[in-house]
Amino acid sequence: MNTTTITIGVIIPTLNEASTLSATLSTLTPLNLDEVIIVDGGSQDRTVDIARGHIKATCPMTGHVISAGKGRARQMNAGGFSAKSDILVFLHADTHLPQNAREVIEDMMSGSKYIGGRFDVQFEVDRGYAWLISRMMNWRSRWSQIFTGDQTMCIRRITFQELGGFSDIPLMEDIDFSYRLKQLGPVKALKSKVTTSFRRWEQQGPLRTIIQMWTFRFLYWLGISPERLNQFYGTIR
Repeated sequence: MNTTTITIGVIIPTLNEASTLSATLSTLTPLNLDEVIIVDGGSQDRTVDIARGHIKATCPMTGHVISAGKGRARQMNAGGFSAKSDILVFLHADTHLPQNAREVIEDMMSGSKYIGGRFDVQFEVDRGYAWLISRMMNWRSRWSQIFTGDQTMCIRRITFQELGGFSDIPLMEDIDFSYRLKQLGPVKALKSKVTTSFRRWEQQGPLRTIIQMWTFRFLYWLGISPERLNQFYGTIR
């Protein structure tokens, strides 16, 4: 694929993200991306109004705000299967791409070697527990080739379609997807960093959140269904 012909689309699933979405969308404006699709799962705040206002002001010809059933997997599938771009980038509403995102993605996907990849991640507060956690996440991901949604996955649209998108499960959709992806072909762990919010870790405490996440992943690999894990997750929140 020639770099001059590559088109890049960003899919952002949202649910009550009025406090974060505007800043994220503003960082996309100078990146010269070809498509922005915001997929809302039934927000009760001003998320949809913010999304529509941004699309109208900055990318009326290439931006879209659509609705889907609640659930990150369903929302990302709705955006991914409606996208027209060659490369799909799945971005969380509280995560910012680096300024050289287009260049980095084009460089990774311009040949035929890689079918997908992800960015390294850092938190907006890049010190202390946040610094340590992000470095551990990147190291683990580079070693295992298993990606998480925080790391902003990129994939060829044709590969996304071949995989049938994300599995319709309430948890671990990113783990499941990246596992299936690496079975299909080579993937790349980019060293360029996205910057994401530390709010989830701060709400429950970094140590408690780490233990909880690793417990869920361990149980998932033991064969406990995402549906059962989601019931437990809702109980302990």
